Amino acid sequence: MNKSKCYFFIITWVVFFPLILVTLSLAAETQHPETPVSRKQLYTHVHQLTSIQPPRNYKNPSSLDQAAAYIFKEFSKWCKGVEVQRYNVNGTQYKNVIAWFGPKTGKRIVIGAHYDVCGDQPGADDNASGVAVLLELARLFSRLKPCLKQRIDLAAYTLEEPPFFRTPNMGSAVHAKSLAAAKVKIHIMISLDMIGYFSDKVKPFRIFAPFFKPGTVIPGNTTVILGKQGEKDITQTLAKYIMKYSDINAAAVNPPPETPGVDFSDHLNFWKEGYKAVMITNLFVCPNLNYHKPGDTIDKLDFNKIAEIVKGLYGALCKMAAEKPGK
Repeated sequence: MNKSKCYFFIITWVVFFPLILVTLSLAAETQHPETPVSRKQLYTHVHQLTSIQPPRNYKNPSSLDQAAAYIFKEFSKWCKGVEVQRYNVNGTQYKNVIAWFGPKTGKRIVIGAHYDVCGDQPGADDNASGVAVLLELARLFSRLKPCLKQRIDLAAYTLEEPPFFRTPNMGSAVHAKSLAAAKVKIHIMISLDMIGYFSDKVKPFRIFAPFFKPGTVIPGNTTVILGKQGEKDITQTLAKYIMKYSDINAAAVNPPPETPGVDFSDHLNFWKEGYKAVMITNLFVCPNLNYHKPGDTIDKLDFNKIAEIVKGLYGALCKMAAEKPGK
């Protein structure tokens, strides 16, 4: 190779190599690699929880213990940091099960889902579906080992359902109060509740319809990110990330506090402690007619779409937790 050709090669490499790196970086940003979600595992988790007899409600503490033991066992496969938060109500012990990933200290992102049911029903959608997502997220965090600059807590709660709903005895109330007492800083709390039922015949609850733009066509693969009025930045950012990393449509909704249903899950207890929190649910756009009924069974869930929610949520969590925590 003569000198002129050599100089030309060096100059070309110096000029174009940085451009190639930038192009590859942009491609990686816009094309998130396929997240290896296991639909089989999601199904297994829901099946295991819904098979527990008698149903896992507050009247059957042994069934709740069985559910908690299963969750603890599954978390422990993927995480060394698994904790059981025990507390007593009327002489009976109940348990939250919490796994965490990332830095041991510092700001946190909390993802919660309740594992108890209302009455004598299997509770596949409400809320084995949410717990299954927690367990699959644990597997993904362990397997893929993303860079996390913020701690992520995966919390399975007890006693979300009546008669303890809206009382200090809710598992999430006990957890939120303990975090506040320890002055733990939380980036955001995300409650997963009823995310397994989908329908192409989308009909949003009448009370939530006004919060969608007139003429908005809501596809059958929609899930709702429900947050506080005035905190659209949180719900819209989360919806954007979920849609970026999955094939699920995510609608951000921030109704006034007096709107019925706005606090119908564990996020309400984090609001009470002054934390930012949202609920992810399908209930407000794809109403499950078997809500709190014996017909809430595993065969009515769409595990392909649940898997897409896991993909979107995993991508969103990795994106948020990769950011350096603010004050």
